[in-house]
Amino acid sequence: PWRPRPARRRRRTVVMAASKPIEAAMAAAAAPGSGNGVGGGGGTAGPGSGAGTLPRWHVALAIGAPLLLGAGAMYLWSRRRRRREAGGRGDASGLKRNSERKTPEGRASPALGSGHHDGSGDSLEMSSLDRAQAAKNKGNKYFKAGKYEQAIQCYTEAISLCPTEKNVDLSTFYQNRAAAFEQLQKWKEVAQDCTKAVELNPKYVKALFRRAKAHEKLDNKKECLEDVTAVCILEGFQNEQSMLLADKVLKLLGKENAKEKYKNREPLMPSPQFIKSYFSSFTDDIISQPMLKGEKSDEDKDKEGEALEVKENSGYLKAKQYMEEENYDKIISECSKEIDAQGKYMAEALLLRATFYLLIGSANAAKPDLDKVISLKEANVKLRANALIKRGTMCMQQQQPMLSTQDFNMAAEIDPMNSDVYHHRGQLKILLDLVEEAVADFDACIRLRPKFALAQAQKCFALYRQAYTANNSSQVQAAMKGFEEIIKKFPRCAEGYALYAQALTDQQQFGKADEMYDKCIDLEPDNATTYVHKGLLQLQWKQDLDKGLELISKAIEIDNKCDFAYETMGTIEVQRGNMEKAIDMFNKAINLAKSEMEMAHLYSLCDAAHAQTEVAKKYGLKPPTL
Repeated sequence: PWRPRPARRRRRTVVMAASKPIEAAMAAAAAPGSGNGVGGGGGTAGPGSGAGTLPRWHVALAIGAPLLLGAGAMYLWSRRRRRREAGGRGDASGLKRNSERKTPEGRASPALGSGHHDGSGDSLEMSSLDRAQAAKNKGNKYFKAGKYEQAIQCYTEAISLCPTEKNVDLSTFYQNRAAAFEQLQKWKEVAQDCTKAVELNPKYVKALFRRAKAHEKLDNKKECLEDVTAVCILEGFQNEQSMLLADKVLKLLGKENAKEKYKNREPLMPSPQFIKSYFSSFTDDIISQPMLKGEKSDEDKDKEGEALEVKENSGYLKAKQYMEEENYDKIISECSKEIDAQGKYMAEALLLRATFYLLIGSANAAKPDLDKVISLKEANVKLRANALIKRGTMCMQQQQPMLSTQDFNMAAEIDPMNSDVYHHRGQLKILLDLVEEAVADFDACIRLRPKFALAQAQKCFALYRQAYTANNSSQVQAAMKGFEEIIKKFPRCAEGYALYAQALTDQQQFGKADEMYDKCIDLEPDNATTYVHKGLLQLQWKQDLDKGLELISKAIEIDNKCDFAYETMGTIEVQRGNMEKAIDMFNKAINLAKSEMEMAHLYSLCDAAHAQTEVAKKYGLKPPTL
């Protein structure tokens, strides 16, 4: 079932550019947000979402705050960018610096003749530098007049005149010439001159950023990322333009890497706990219902007619039997037997096979099966509605919200009494920031299934999020009271405790949140995700890094296929400055990713960690660590 994760997930709108990484990480963990779940999921943007917020892809560059991507859901939470108080007029001061980067540098030249000493070597040196500065100043005038070729000639003259030991001045001349080449879109020359400038002045922000832009134009993404990473660190992650470029290149790299990896990935069955949680989010799903006595396969029958019937039906029925035995690896092959034989349960087998294709992350294989079930007019309407729900969820994971909405609406049209339609569409509405519509869908689900605890808990969390976003304290308190009523009414619903813990954490009621996570663990001791949440709580509450890591390690011990745990561990290791360990954790999460989009996000974190490693080697630059 869907469960929010701390400050996480796509529309990717989080900026964590704090000077104190532990506080930023804790703020990220505090945000009620991001989705973890199966069969659906979603969330709203938080306070300040929209204009002025930045995507979360840069977070591993900044401090590695745990903005964690869940399996099968896309829950979002945004926070306001921390606005710098000093020096701001109009736009943020970072934006002011951005505009300055477009022009050449032109510090005042030393007064001609100053420092001349009769006949000394110093007088010759100063004379050369004076003439170099004069050529540069002349070049600046040409640049401002838009005469870039003439400017380049002047900067070239300045470079030839400048004494070789004057590193700072010489680096400025190279950088200015690169700026002129940039105006002529001569990207190779821009990169070459910026490289000269950086060799002379390794922490030269303007040259690094200009070279990053040139590498972007030349499609050198890795080099671009390394340069912009260095810029972000040097600027303390305060410049919006640098952050946006980092975000852009990380997205591109992530998508490129994920496309190739996902195409060739080995399908991997998730843990039994994950699969059981997935099916528990459906109440009207025929294929997940226990077999009736009359459905039990009976391969010992020896009458010819009965044996034929068993042969036709045995594939699907055997798959159902394997489900009950939690022998999940054999289900797809048994369903294929039923489908190939065009048996009595072909529609059910198609849907069950598609469901397990989705669970192992093979969306491309799942879609034809779902399409076929949906098109089978003679099939049970609940099968078709379930197929539409799963296809709609798949579309949302592939960032196709319109197609997703169409599928959910069609499911509601053909099976208006199906509570699952409203439950999962409610999660979609949360993802699309349509909280009021989400609450209405949860209400519809609850009317049809009054004892469905999960929908009630999720409705309460949606109301809480809405109140929190609106900064309405009375509604926040009402939602918190609603959680108390839910856990009292449904004491066996682990999800109710988990969602309440998220809200309590956001309200900084850490002790009580910890108690709620303990209740979850008592009810579901094999649910690794809860241990990860509890570990993050220790970081926020007590700044207890050792305890937090111990709990996340416990999660991996319980479920070595828990991508959430590996990703969280990776982001924490980024914050600690342990890049090699972080990269190892991200790679493990990548191998467990259940969608191409999720894999792209994980690659972005891994690429960011790689970039930090290279920047540390080349320039000795490291961001603040825990």
